[in-house]
Amino acid sequence: MNTKEQFVITISREVGSGGRTIGSKLAERLGVRYCDKQLIKSLMEKFGISAGSIEKIKGQKKNTILEALRSFTPDPYSGPVIMSGREYNPGITTDDVFNVETEVLRQLASEGSCVIAGRSGFFILKDCPNKFDIFIRASLPTRIERVMARQGVSRDEAAEIIESVDKARENYIKRFTGISRYDARNYDLVLNVDDITPDEAVDVIMKYIEASSK
Repeated sequence: MNTKEQFVITISREVGSGGRTIGSKLAERLGVRYCDKQLIKSLMEKFGISAGSIEKIKGQKKNTILEALRSFTPDPYSGPVIMSGREYNPGITTDDVFNVETEVLRQLASEGSCVIAGRSGFFILKDCPNKFDIFIRASLPTRIERVMARQGVSRDEAAEIIESVDKARENYIKRFTGISRYDARNYDLVLNVDDITPDEAVDVIMKYIEASSK
């Protein structure tokens, strides 16, 4: 990847790995935009539902949002399902959600160099000419400790959250890409952050990018 030209870096991550923090710090180090909340905001505005509802919908094997919503039970990581009666359309499908994500991600990537958090970016932006894909992972104990600290939940609750989010994200990626998000061949760099800080992780990524640019 050439950082002297317009580029896109995608950061896929396991929940509890600290990948969001690493992505933000990486963007700051590179002096470019960090695109994280823009996409979820666009989806909320488009479909009139909460961020938690969107994440649940994406993880369902049901296709229509109405079918998915009927199957929901409350969980500790995303809160209750909320929707706007004025904007909600029961005909919306998970395909619609993916199509909007695709449109927004491509728009963000076209507007200039940036670091993009998750959202199937490694696949949706696969045709970008100057792109670098990263996957941030950590061991389950590390992830549990981080989720406990961040969300103020018990160890068992943290483990349940991780299992739920992992399953939802894998279902969504497989549905629309036909591949597993855990396949290392999707990425230029897979980084285990168990024993390093977010700043040290950024150091590693920067060195790798610099080496690959030569």
